Amino acid sequence: MRVVIVTESFPPDVNGVAHCALQTARHLVRRGHDPLVVAPDHRLPLADSDAPCPVVRVPSMPLPGYPQVRVALPSRRGMAALVSHRAELVHLASPFVLGVRAMAAASRLDIPAVAVYQTDLAGYARTYVGAGEAAAWRRIRAVHKAADRTLAPSGTALRDLVAHGVPRVALWPRGVDTARFDPALRDEELRRRYAPNGELIVGYVGRLAPEKQVGLLAEVCRMDGVRVLVTGDGPSEPALRAALPGAHFLGRRTGDELARIFASLDLFVHTGPYETFCQTVQEAMASGVPVIAPAAGGPLDLVAHGRTGLLVPPGDAAGFREAVWALAADPGRRAAYGRAGRTMVRGRTWEAVGDQLLGHYAEVLGARAAVAA
Repeated sequence: MRVVIVTESFPPDVNGVAHCALQTARHLVRRGHDPLVVAPDHRLPLADSDAPCPVVRVPSMPLPGYPQVRVALPSRRGMAALVSHRAELVHLASPFVLGVRAMAAASRLDIPAVAVYQTDLAGYARTYVGAGEAAAWRRIRAVHKAADRTLAPSGTALRDLVAHGVPRVALWPRGVDTARFDPALRDEELRRRYAPNGELIVGYVGRLAPEKQVGLLAEVCRMDGVRVLVTGDGPSEPALRAALPGAHFLGRRTGDELARIFASLDLFVHTGPYETFCQTVQEAMASGVPVIAPAAGGPLDLVAHGRTGLLVPPGDAAGFREAVWALAADPGRRAAYGRAGRTMVRGRTWEAVGDQLLGHYAEVLGARAAVAA
């Protein structure tokens, strides 16, 4: 099958959309299919040297105030890629700008399209401009109504899409690399470096941006016997360095180094309430680390409250502190949550999830063929 994956972000970008698009391309190649990726261009000249398939880069510009995010500019390259690759199906990863154009091109060329919903644009509008949620949903609805199928990563996301009038929605979760993220990678030297007196290590991994609400960890930073590790980068980093006393900022980490950090934590805390899935929660669970997360969005599907971690009210700084305090005082409970989390995600490999995606592709192509007949 010839598939064109049109994505708003692709490695070396580090975010959920880029990672999922990469894993999708890898799985298609493993299963003998012929993918092509279309993505915004990147500053690094060898950005695609490790890509599993050809990558077509379209012109882009950095998002004002958030240079780590690049936004595609108008270009004919996307349409040309669909034609030259003789695409049988278009996979739209979190369509926003580039994906909208690709959806229009697919419609003109009568190519089936599967749109993957990954970004809570309404939540971003609420965070960054304090308004515009209705406009964000209008855009989401317009793009996804044109797709043959929309794939939602979590039950909450699926219900939101249906409630806002998006048709033909199905569930497609995300996979996790349970070989890379492994409790056996716990690094005692790393722990001694950041917690020399045996302190409890609480970690956050992700973008440092307003919608992630990492500042909610300020009260956790002030707790006796606790050290906070913040892994990631983004526009909020300078403000967070001032707001989180005593926290260690490790910057962007990837690959095996990131896996060692996860496995070396005592607790993983995610603070953002606008996650449609939340891949870092799965990576922490695969690493055998108990999770504290908001009772909102994707974490509701991932965290079994009182079994693999704790869910707290979104935006509740005191709630996060109390959850950390409760688990800090009970190492046996932490260990039990960690084991249960590892067990829960063991079957959620990218191979299993990738085969589910191929099932969605087959159903979409079958429905198109039936209509044509």
